[in-house]
Order: sequence, then structure tokens, then C-alpha cells
Amino acid sequence: MRTSFFKKYSGLLNTSLITLTSVVATNSQAVELNIATVNNGHMIEMQKLSKEFEASHPDIQLKWHVYNEGSLRMRAIADTTSGGGRYDVLTIGMYEAPIWAKRGWLQSLNFSSSYNVDDLLPSVREGLSYEGDLYAAPFYGESSMLMYRADLLAKANLSFDQRPSWQQVYDAAKKMHDPENQVYGICLRGKPGWGDNMALVSTMVNSFGGQWFDMDWAPQIDSQPWQEAVSFYVDLLSNYGPPDSHKNSFNEILSLSREGKCAMWIDASVAASFITNEEKSTYAKNWEFVQSPQAKTSAGANWLWAWSLAIPKNTKKPDAAKAFISWATSKEYIALVASKNGWKNIPTGTRTSTYQEQNFLSVAGSFAQAELEALRTANPDKSTLPPSPYSGIQFVPIPEFVPIAGNTGQKISEALEGNISVKDALFSSQKTAIREMKGTNY
Repeated sequence: MRTSFFKKYSGLLNTSLITLTSVVATNSQAVELNIATVNNGHMIEMQKLSKEFEASHPDIQLKWHVYNEGSLRMRAIADTTSGGGRYDVLTIGMYEAPIWAKRGWLQSLNFSSSYNVDDLLPSVREGLSYEGDLYAAPFYGESSMLMYRADLLAKANLSFDQRPSWQQVYDAAKKMHDPENQVYGICLRGKPGWGDNMALVSTMVNSFGGQWFDMDWAPQIDSQPWQEAVSFYVDLLSNYGPPDSHKNSFNEILSLSREGKCAMWIDASVAASFITNEEKSTYAKNWEFVQSPQAKTSAGANWLWAWSLAIPKNTKKPDAAKAFISWATSKEYIALVASKNGWKNIPTGTRTSTYQEQNFLSVAGSFAQAELEALRTANPDKSTLPPSPYSGIQFVPIPEFVPIAGNTGQKISEALEGNISVKDALFSSQKTAIREMKGTNY
């Protein structure tokens, strides 16, 4: 009796040990994929939902490295240029994609037919490509547009065309400005940075007929169109914006807008889904959307951007990285977000099919068509009135642009704060730009 007992349970024990050993071996063979990303809402949601990817890919384990935008850029470029190989998937934008691809820092993305590359919005796909090959897949895209409180505009007996003029925006801001009741005529980015205040200011300069560089790559920052655009920007925001506008970026203005304190806001189209969220925005039903304003031209009046996922050249796990990127930027992922959080909270601005989805259109309201039109008309190759040697709207895809635009953004923010004149800000920025461009190949 005792002998049969031990034989029976010894066999079970051996079977359990074999199974446990097999599981440990399987886990030890799993590929650990290091993903560097930015700490915004859509990316945080991707991390939460990535358990779905791991469940369907048990041979891949995801390790997240989450940074703010500035820190992400510094860490990503430092690791990539040094060949460190710390990251297998990088979150980059339209500025980095063509530059890094040209320098051989990224692997091209040749997805299978099931991914449906042709479904990607043409302007977004082109902006993430180099010499016809896709080097980063868009996770969400955006343009810029004018968002306004329809109730306040009606109260002021005003209306907007689909693309109003900057003068119409100025006149509307003046009429709707009511600081005693904490309602400000317009809210715009004022915080310095090439991706902060200069994203907006660059589109204004384009629309006023200006450009960053002429065809000989000579900086144009102290030109007449720059003087007109920046003077208009400072005057508008100083008179009809909220206090301390030089400190405001996207998140600060989002908070003000949700509280009903901004009568108008010109910023990333992704903001529309946030301010129309009835659970978080007091005046969610009052917002309407049209195209970004124009002055002398509509060329380059609204920007184009996409946070995207790319594979660094030096990764040792390219197949796993490609599998994850294919999942995270797919049509199926968008449907997954919708099933968990509702169609109003999906990442937009990447695929044509998103704007053909009736479930999305029924909850997105007017912002869906306004965003699609902004993305459709944004043309990086024709973003300035005079001919320019670069392709880009709110940025110039050359390495020298970051220090040049960063310094310019700082000087313009100082002018907005009232510490220097617009003329002096642009004169100083021009000198810095000339110094940066000397000795380059441009």
C-alpha cells in the first residue's frame, strides 16, 4: 500500500517538475523588448492595453521607459548615436524620422499586406518616410485648428468661415474678452521651445508670407513677414490672452479651456477630444472647430505632426520590435481602444478608415471632419509663400533647426513677457541663426 502510494505521487511530482522546468525555460527564452516613449495620455493608454499584445505574443515581454518629451528626445538620440542599443522601439516625430533615416539610424518598416500601409493618411505617411520607404509608423497624428466657444461667439454676434483670417480672430478675441469673469479672448502657447510656442508661431509666420530660410539657406528671422507675424502674436496675446501667457503650453491651456476660461484656442487637433469630454470639460457641448487662420496665404497655416514608433538600426530584436509596432499602430488597435474606452477616446490622425468609421463619426461631432480637413490640406512641400529649400511646416528637418528655433522661441517668449521688444528679439535670433548655419553644408 505504502509502495503504491509513493510510486503514484512520485510520478506526479516528477511530472510537475518537468512542467515547471518547461515554463521557466519558456519565460527565460522570451524576448525583452525595451520601449522608449513619451508620457502623454494616448501613450499611457497604450501601456495599459499592451497586456493584450503580450497575451497574444507570449514569447515577447515589454519593458517600458517613459519620459517627458524633452528627456525622451535627449535619451533617444544619445543612445542611437552612441550605438548603445538600450532601446528596441523609439517614440519619435516627423522631425526626427527623415533625418535619422537619412543618417542610417533607423530600420525601414516593410509591413505585411494585412497592415494596410495604403490606409495611412498620405500626408502623415509621407512625413514619416525617406526616399519612398516608411521609417516610422504613426501612433497618432495631428494638425492644428481653431477651437472656439460657439456660445460666446454667438453672443458677440460673430461667425467664422471654415478658414477665418487672423484679423477676424483678433476682432473676435477683442469682443469676447471678459477678464473680470475670467474669460479670455484667446489662449495660445507662449512657453518657449521649438515644439512649444514656435510650433504655433512658425505657422503664423508662414501665413504672413515668411519662412525660416530662403533658397540660399540664409535665415530670414528678422524679415518683414516675421516682424508682422510676431508683433501680431504678441499684441493679440498681451491684450486678450490670460495672465502670464509666456508660461502656458498645451496642458495649461487645456485646463483653462475645460474650465471655460478660453473663448478661443488654436492648437493641436488632438485637443478637441479632450475639451469635448463631458466628464472632464465644463463647456464640452459649446466647442466648435474650423481651420487655423490665414493672413496672406493659407499655405503652412496649420501644422502637421505624428508621434510614431520606430526601430533603431542597432537593435538585436528587430522582429519582435516590428511585431509590436505593427500591433500598436494597426486599425485593430484603434478598435481595441474603442472597445475599452469608447470611440471618442481613440488615437486619431493616422488612418483614412478612422474617418469612415460611423461609430467614431457619430460621437466625434464636427471635430472629426475639421481634423481630417486640416490633415488633408497640410502640405510640408508647399508650406511657405516664397519658395523654400526645405520640406516642413512648423519645423525644418535639419539638425541645426533645434538650437535655432529653441533660441528664437526663448526670445519671443521674453518679448511676450515684456522684457524685450519684438524687433530686438528677432534681431538677436537672426544673429544666432546665422552663427549656427555658418560652416554647415547648407
